[in-house]
Amino acid sequence: MEVLHERCAGLDVHKDIVVACARMRLEATVRYAKAEFATTTRGLLALADWLEEHRCTHVAMEATGVYWKPVWHALEGRFELLLVNPAHARNVPGRKSDVSDAQWLADLLAHGLIRPSFVPPQPIQELRGLTRTRKQLVRQVARHTLRIQKTLEDANLKITGVVSDLLATSGRAILRALIAGESDPERLLEHTTGRLRASRERLLEGLRGRVTEHHRFMLRLHLRQIEALEAGIAQLERQIARLLRPFRSRVEQLTTIPGVSETVAHVLVAEIGMDMARFPTPGHLVSWAGLCPRLDESAGKPRSTRVRHGAPWLKTMLVSAGWGAASSRGTYLRAQFQRLKTRRGPKKAVVAVAASILTAAYFILRDGVPYQDLGPDYFDRRDRASVVRRLRRRIEALGYRVDLHQVA
Repeated sequence: MEVLHERCAGLDVHKDIVVACARMRLEATVRYAKAEFATTTRGLLALADWLEEHRCTHVAMEATGVYWKPVWHALEGRFELLLVNPAHARNVPGRKSDVSDAQWLADLLAHGLIRPSFVPPQPIQELRGLTRTRKQLVRQVARHTLRIQKTLEDANLKITGVVSDLLATSGRAILRALIAGESDPERLLEHTTGRLRASRERLLEGLRGRVTEHHRFMLRLHLRQIEALEAGIAQLERQIARLLRPFRSRVEQLTTIPGVSETVAHVLVAEIGMDMARFPTPGHLVSWAGLCPRLDESAGKPRSTRVRHGAPWLKTMLVSAGWGAASSRGTYLRAQFQRLKTRRGPKKAVVAVAASILTAAYFILRDGVPYQDLGPDYFDRRDRASVVRRLRRRIEALGYRVDLHQVA
């Protein structure tokens, strides 16, 4: 088998240690050098010096949680680094050890049998950390909101049935009044903005309950947690806006896609970066995100076509954007959703819409062009003859005879 890299190394990364194996081809023989280093800063610097002593040009390591990141940062700029998906570099069954794993990575790397994972540049990595943290904080706000609803139900206060948003102005005013000791429905209603849709009688009935000191303590606790989380989210938003300042024009172009809000555009930039040269075609990007059916066939029979996990932070956000695009009237994405929903169901249809959104984002980031909608009648214009045949068969199935005449 052809050797692409004469001197390379494989790293088996753990929390406290890194096992390194340098592979060197000397004329017709192959020699291995193996060593173990600590994951402290001094240990990683010693690892880099050891690799340079053996004149390694390429280094491969598996993506093990977050433990690979300090090793990557310590070696970046001094070697050609490759991050490997552990599922793509499994060793053959048999005797397994940290040293054999590192040697296996070195052998795969030497023969060019490793497919590197996508590692964005440092500014995009920082942006990715911010957007992911924001999503986690938003989830925590939702959890504390559910706990507030549970406490209100325990006190037999049916606020969620008369107030659509518990954290809006009127909802928060009612919560603060309850925490302050107010329990009279009439006095609680005076704290609202007066613009609630429910009738006054229904509001008064929903605000009548049995509130104890325990309920007030729990409401105060969860509301303070929500306010602290919202303050953190606001700080994240400001930091994200600062990091995205150089890419502001691209973000604005991404928001022209139906269903893509500014938050979704931020996640797109953070997860896939700005350099689309890493993905040869839009199909490669869609496959990396896990938005296309897998190819699993044996003996000529297709097996599972389920989409794979892909990039979970990006995939979930795109599916949410797909639901929004499916509701935007007069667009190609809504027409695509309606067309596929009748044959494949709404879940598969929205995944296809999400893939179309990602494809459009690929060309926007690559070429710097705004989104151009194909129109809701795109599928009819693409193949008018098939549309006519389908409608004719439908009318004839209802018991009518159809004579078609071309209109000038």
